[in-house]
Amino acid sequence: VQLVESGGGLVQPGGSLRLSCAASGFPFSNYAMSWYRQAPKKARELVASITRAADSTDYADSVKGRFTISRDNAKNTVYLQMNSLKPEDTALYLCNTFRRGDNYWGQGTQVTVST
Repeated sequence: VQLVESGGGLVQPGGSLRLSCAASGFPFSNYAMSWYRQAPKKARELVASITRAADSTDYADSVKGRFTISRDNAKNTVYLQMNSLKPEDTALYLCNTFRRGDNYWGQGTQVTVST
């Protein structure tokens, strides 16, 4: 299983970013996918999740209405569109899937929201 995130960067408050996670090594369309984030000195937080057929999504209260998770099963990729970014969204964003009893993580992509 390999998960490779991209799309992070430095953005001003109110700005937008689109994160991508390219998956390989497992039947992507058979598994739910999630985005987590981890800020310094804070616990890892579930940001958003999406079912394998993209028929249901779930979001942390802190990002509802601002973030949108989606997936393209033909491209084995999951996305996180982040709008109206706030300084408190600053974190390392990680892609995740749970398969056969194990959690799998990418290396993460850093998002920094600052003036």
